[in-house]
Amino acid sequence: MQQREHVTIDATDKVLGRLATQVALILMGKNRATYIPRIDAGAHVRVTNIDKMKYTGKKLEQKELIHHSFHPGGIKRIPLKRALEADSRKVFARAVSKMLPRNTHRSARMARLIIEK
Repeated sequence: MQQREHVTIDATDKVLGRLATQVALILMGKNRATYIPRIDAGAHVRVTNIDKMKYTGKKLEQKELIHHSFHPGGIKRIPLKRALEADSRKVFARAVSKMLPRNTHRSARMARLIIEK
């Protein structure tokens, strides 16, 4: 088995969704010529300066992160601005996680993601 590469990405002035897409592709290994969907051969990704990320439009005021507990009335809505103040790393990790395929490789891929403020 070959060694996994280590990729460092600076998030300064990059848009949340576009950066999350780029990181998800690297974690899956789709940026390599030897990509095979059933084999988890992605790289380790380190994202730095996550607090200097850029948000377009009125997302900070209008976008909400939604979670439901599957019980009646169990919906939780958190504005993006408040979620970023609490922990911007969790917001970015959630964006990357939702862009990865929902299969058995997902948790191992997320374990290779390191997010630094």
